[in-house]
Amino acid sequence: MASSSPAPLRVLTGITPSGTPHLGNYVGSIRHSVRQSVAPGVESFFFLADYHALIKVQEPALIQRSTLEIAASWLACGLDPERVTFYRQSDIAEITELTWFLTCVTGKGVLNRAHAYKAQLDKNVAKGEDPDSDVTAGLFMYPVLMGADILMFNAHKVPVGRDQVQHIEMARDMAQRFNHQYGEHFTLPDAEIDDAVATLPGLDGRKMSKSYGNTIPLFAPRAQLQKQIASIVTDSRAPGEPKDTEGSALFQIYQAFASAEETEALRKAYAEGIGWGDAKQMLFERIDREMAPLRARYEELMNNPAEIERILLVGADKARKLSRPFMTELRHAVGLRNLAAGRDKTARKAAKVAKPSFKQYRERDGLFYFKLLDASGAALLQSRGFASPQEAGRAIAALQQQRGAGLSALADQLEPVGTEELSAASAALEALAEATTATSGS
Repeated sequence: MASSSPAPLRVLTGITPSGTPHLGNYVGSIRHSVRQSVAPGVESFFFLADYHALIKVQEPALIQRSTLEIAASWLACGLDPERVTFYRQSDIAEITELTWFLTCVTGKGVLNRAHAYKAQLDKNVAKGEDPDSDVTAGLFMYPVLMGADILMFNAHKVPVGRDQVQHIEMARDMAQRFNHQYGEHFTLPDAEIDDAVATLPGLDGRKMSKSYGNTIPLFAPRAQLQKQIASIVTDSRAPGEPKDTEGSALFQIYQAFASAEETEALRKAYAEGIGWGDAKQMLFERIDREMAPLRARYEELMNNPAEIERILLVGADKARKLSRPFMTELRHAVGLRNLAAGRDKTARKAAKVAKPSFKQYRERDGLFYFKLLDASGAALLQSRGFASPQEAGRAIAALQQQRGAGLSALADQLEPVGTEELSAASAALEALAEATTATSGS
């Protein structure tokens, strides 16, 4: 959405609740994203992509459990819901509405090239089956829903693995098509790939993945963690024989948790022939040192799901302060408009009806305020106090210029209102803009 004032860098991260979080999720996404969320000049959005989970998981209890576990994991790993917008995708109804808007500007040929869809087609062809066997519309439309996730909040950066870059490029294409058709509303997002973030190997040496069944649960109890680390596949070299760090899953996992000095010490121990049992014990102790305090917080959260639900609902309210006025703007852009605000110039001139207006005034507290009034004089919006009339005037000007987008951008300077009032205020701003245009053009 267009804005004339500088805005913080918006970074959006999502994770699909389709299983129990594992160390690969922590190293590849959670740890890095939590650290980034406290960076100055960054406005972070974190969401649980439960709509995406429905594409591949048809077990309601599993989705509920996984949503709880992942929310608890992020919070236990240090995500501060006071500093970020942390929400559940399904709590933001505007995302699904935006998905339809984007569907109507996205070419089928673009979706035909999506990696996940093509992979399923190739798999079916290799088995001699119908190419679209077991391909749901959800799988096919997945990139559009992901585009809506990103564009709903006009994220500048989206941290993803290299296998997800295509989806960010598709979101950019959707944004460009919509902007070309309906005017500039969306920021073009960029994928953010941090090559310093590790891709963790699993117990068998392949990429740690639920689909391979080779994961180590993120908050496995201490005894289970030690047992699983002991099962990491190694070669047959005996104690005393030099060992290669290249291709060693054990070494790569250690490196993802250890400092440069610790990593160098294990590299030296490999060269000197450390036994696999001793190397695995070192790995266990290093991971447990980092995870033990986080595990305690995770267990506390898991024992209090009502607190997690409360945090997510607060985050959803925070997100909707942006999504609702923005969707009002987008609805107007595509033509889903207040019919009373769309009369032609002749009718407006003939009717000579009153139009919405702003009233600016000073209170006894010495601060300056304004109200947005409808045509009958009823208040639709009430500002909070400004130190000077100039500041209040600039806020009014921003609302007049940006309309629905301005309601979102200035949310902190306005008294909260409900959805219906917000929609009425947006419609009033549009009507005021049309009346101003008509007057200047007559």
